[in-house]
Amino acid sequence: MKNDSQLARDFLANGKSSSCPVIDMHGHYGPFQGIYFPSSTAEAMVRTMDRAGVRMIVCSSHASLVDPARGNPLMAEVVRRYPERFRAYWAVNPNYPEQIKHDLSDYENFKEFVGFKFLADYHRYPITGPNYQPVLEYANERGLIILVHTWGRSEFDSPSHLEKIAERYSNVKFLMGHSGYGEWDRAVSVAAEHDNIYLELTAAYAVNGYIEKMVSEAGSEKVLFGTDLPWFDPHYGIGCVLFSKITDLDCHNILHRNAEKLLGL
Repeated sequence: MKNDSQLARDFLANGKSSSCPVIDMHGHYGPFQGIYFPSSTAEAMVRTMDRAGVRMIVCSSHASLVDPARGNPLMAEVVRRYPERFRAYWAVNPNYPEQIKHDLSDYENFKEFVGFKFLADYHRYPITGPNYQPVLEYANERGLIILVHTWGRSEFDSPSHLEKIAERYSNVKFLMGHSGYGEWDRAVSVAAEHDNIYLELTAAYAVNGYIEKMVSEAGSEKVLFGTDLPWFDPHYGIGCVLFSKITDLDCHNILHRNAEKLLGL
């Protein structure tokens, strides 16, 4: 183990840490075409979370990424069934700007959502484009969270794209999904330079030394844990954090305290 802390020892012995709960800020719910997920139902996700010591997960449904009008209410239903375990992101498809107007009107009727989810790489539309503007303005007025899928050197949602909208919408809490995967230096510098941008660990936790770099250059207060469950098992990601060369205080910040502050728990 790179980290011989009590948290790491507890996790190694028991599969979870009794003193360090986990909040997963990047999950999905439901089936996805062409892929078998053994843990895509709400009940199966809760069992996986219990096994790994995950207290709560914030999700968008897979259906909402394609058809928000159908998929977002499905996610709200899950939160109502398991209010202590789930929160939700309202997914936005920028290719249907007229639907976005209805989305924002519908959002007012739901209390299960903490903000929005942007998946620009998949929708092939840049986060700096005008179709996202109504959502950004809405979230900025209310101080909401937006989880933005980011990928290094993407023409749609690179760390530099995120920096542009974060500067304009300073009251939004932007989660840099996947931490700008592949564009490591730029992602960390953007998060370090902007109070409203947080690094989110999905998939990035597996890159050797990157967690230490985040903590050293941006601070553990700017890093949030995420897994893409049911795509990835939380055990591996939690282990990557706990066994990194960072302090137990840093681990607590990354695994639950930063999320608790953002979610008002």
